[in-house]
Amino acid sequence: MNRKTMLGGMNRRNFLGLGVAASAAAIAPRWIAAQSAASAEQAAKPHDGAASAPVKTTKLYDNLYLLQGTGGNMALQTGPDGNLLIDASYAPAVPSIREAIAALAPDSTSAPGFLINTHWHGDHTGGNEGMHAAGFTIFAHRQTRERLSTPQTMQLFHRTMPASPAGAWPQIVFDDNLSIWRNGDSLDLAHFAPAHTDTDIFIYFHQADVLHVGDIWFNGTCPFIDEGSGGSIGGMIRAGEKALAVAHDSTKIIPGHGPLGSKSDLKKYHDMLSVIRDKVAALKSGGASEEEAVAKKPMAEFSANWSRGFMNEDLLVGIVYRTL
Repeated sequence: MNRKTMLGGMNRRNFLGLGVAASAAAIAPRWIAAQSAASAEQAAKPHDGAASAPVKTTKLYDNLYLLQGTGGNMALQTGPDGNLLIDASYAPAVPSIREAIAALAPDSTSAPGFLINTHWHGDHTGGNEGMHAAGFTIFAHRQTRERLSTPQTMQLFHRTMPASPAGAWPQIVFDDNLSIWRNGDSLDLAHFAPAHTDTDIFIYFHQADVLHVGDIWFNGTCPFIDEGSGGSIGGMIRAGEKALAVAHDSTKIIPGHGPLGSKSDLKKYHDMLSVIRDKVAALKSGGASEEEAVAKKPMAEFSANWSRGFMNEDLLVGIVYRTL
């Protein structure tokens, strides 16, 4: 197992919550730009209330919890080795996250903590700087550090975001795989090939039998694939296959967004993406333009269960078409 790591630097930027949707909109054709802008506006709304929104906690194992607020789903492992947090929501949510941690682990909040980023987007890493200031060392894939430490252009808004402050960069990075032993459990961290982005990883807790897969899974909502960060429909499908190979029937799986799920739930999502990919590929190979492919509504059979969220089926089909 490749456990190549790099030390040095520190944490992350106050990145706009709407940056995720903006990435998709930036490379969308003009006929869909208005929809894309509206979706970006919706994506930004949770960021506005992040400072006051409570963090909901759900116990998954003796010392492992699901934390849900305005940003992406988080997880917290407590114990004598110090708290381990997966993802850090938006920057304004840091006080609420710290309150939730203090309530679950009142005797360990002063111990050094670990923070693991599943990928680089701001609804998962916006709180990096604040959590690092609270004593957390940040782990992530090497490409996450690269993206957080360099400017990222949001073309939809004709704006280039500056690099995150140094206190927000991951201090320990890996390329393919990393193993961690902490608080009575062994954790496997592994990089997905580019899927939702080119920075995605999963974290599997062996003893607790809990798997956090980040944004390769939007449970119950229309997924976003950040083609501007190397994402693609094929990559999402392959990432799902990799996660399914790790999971057992009993595994609790934490998606990047949406409720806690199971292996069978992830399989349904994977199959849905595969069907859409195949339908759009057939339309494209038959000569259909992107606009024509979207008009055919290849996602119609899934709309009732998967069209919620800041994305919509037309936007997703367009991304699928462009990333085949």
